[in-house]
Parts: sequence; C-alpha cells; structure tokens
Amino acid sequence: MSLPAEFHEIAKRVNNWGRWGADDEIGTLNLITDEVVREAAATVRTGRRVPLALPLKQDGVQSGMIPGRINPLHAMVQINQELFGPGTVACSDDVVTMGLQAGTHWDALTHVSHSGKLYNGRPADTVTAHGGAGFSGIDKARHVVSRGVLLDVARARGVDRLAGGHAVTPEDLEAAEEFAGTRVRAGDVVLVRTGQIQVYLAGDRDGYGYPSPGLSVRTPEWFHARDVAAVANDTLTFEIFPPEIEDLWLPVHALDLVEMGMLQGQNWNLEELSTACGETGRYAFLLSAMPEPFVGATGTPVAPVAVL
Repeated sequence: MSLPAEFHEIAKRVNNWGRWGADDEIGTLNLITDEVVREAAATVRTGRRVPLALPLKQDGVQSGMIPGRINPLHAMVQINQELFGPGTVACSDDVVTMGLQAGTHWDALTHVSHSGKLYNGRPADTVTAHGGAGFSGIDKARHVVSRGVLLDVARARGVDRLAGGHAVTPEDLEAAEEFAGTRVRAGDVVLVRTGQIQVYLAGDRDGYGYPSPGLSVRTPEWFHARDVAAVANDTLTFEIFPPEIEDLWLPVHALDLVEMGMLQGQNWNLEELSTACGETGRYAFLLSAMPEPFVGATGTPVAPVAVL
C-alpha cells in the first residue's frame, strides 16, 4: 500500500533536503550552533543533574513486539583473572549483546526510509547488511549538547499520564509550552513527556508498548516551524501506537528522520525531570545526550543528563 497524499503533502512542507548542502549527513543538528550551546550553558543555575536513561538490563523495555530488538544480554568473560601471573593485579571484564535501540536511545536518520529514499534524497539501499548505514549513521551525530526544553504535556493537561489513545498535537505542545513559561526556539532539543514510561516502571512491558500515547502526524510541521534540533519522549514507539490514521504506520518517523533530518529519541525516563522542573519552575536546561559512535549504526544507546 502506497503512502497517502496527506502524508506526501506534509512531507513537502517539512522537507529539509539540500538545506545544509547536498553532502549533509546530520540534518537539524546543524541548528545547534556554538551560540546555542553558550546560551544553553547559561541556563544552569544550581548544577542539579537529572539522569534520563533507563537501566540497561535483560528484562528491559523490549517485549518482543519489535523483531530482533533484544534487551541487553550481559555476560562475564573474566572474573578476577590474574592475567600476568599469580599475585598480579586481577581483572574482570564483561560483554553485552543487545539491540542498539533496546533501551533509552537515539534513532539515526537512517533508521527508516520511505519511497526508496533516506534523508537528503540518498537511496535506501545505501544501508547494507555488512556496512550498515553508508551515510548518516549515528556516528555522524558527533555531539548532541544543547538547550533542552521539557514539554510536559501530561501535567499541562492536568493528568499524571496521558491515555493510551492520545495523539499529542501541536495544540498540546503549545499548551505545554505555556505551562512551562518558556518558548521553544531554534536549536533546542525538545523532550515530550506523556507519562507512559510509568507503565513500564510499574512492571507492565506489554502495556507500555501498546496502546501508547505519542506524537501525532501533525507535530513534524510544528517542530519544523520552530527549527527544533531533536525530539525525544518517554514511549516505546515515539508516535501514537496504534496509528491515528488507519494502516499508516510510522509516518512521524518518516517525516522527522527522512524528510526533516531530525533525530528522534525513545524510552527516555522523564519522571524525575518532571518533578525537578515543577519544583524549580524552570523547564529549560543544559542537556547532554551524546550518541555512542557506532560506525554505520541506525541507532544507539544514550545516557542523557539534564543540568538545571
């Protein structure tokens, strides 16, 4: 089934192909300039640090709904081994096998394609079995440090958690912006809180993934108009799941990653941050969310930290 005309119309309006040149591989991360980072650093007042990553563990958020995306399998390969002979310093080492998007993560611009294309018009078949992403792998996103803004949609609507069928709209984002008393601006990394992560934290992995609130197909135009650098939220699928338009699967992924060239993040734990921002009355902060530089990867684990 081909993508509907409605999707292609939105795609034309948010398309950034060629905006930063034909060779560009990082998309809206170009909006994080030195000036943006200096201004982000100026938001730090107390130095309070809030971690936003879920623990990486074998009974993590993945329930099997997404084929091949396994939770971390951790094994020890050395335990107190005296490598250089008896009485020498002993070492312990471990290894992990996991899906790179299994926990708190960034999606690279090559995570999805549509109509045979990736961001900036590159062919989808440049992602290969042996080489991974030939262009725009997550290793190209070398530094993600900017002003973060929490749009606490749940709190702005007067609830602790949005219902599973709630599609977060531009109107919701603006209401959360007003609730926060700040305005999203060019180069910001926007964190959208739905409260859905509470379902996983309560032990219900299946209920966390489905049904889930998430971003509406209308939101990419809002992010494009504000020149947002990246967006992350506290859900498994990022966008509303099941989709708001019947049989139109992952349209927000395609619009954000392919058309706009904007990083997406999922499974971010925004609960402590929501509390901290509410206590301080400040919803803008310095955000460090550095991708692990797996060469050619279409996503990566991340351990973001907000500094207030």
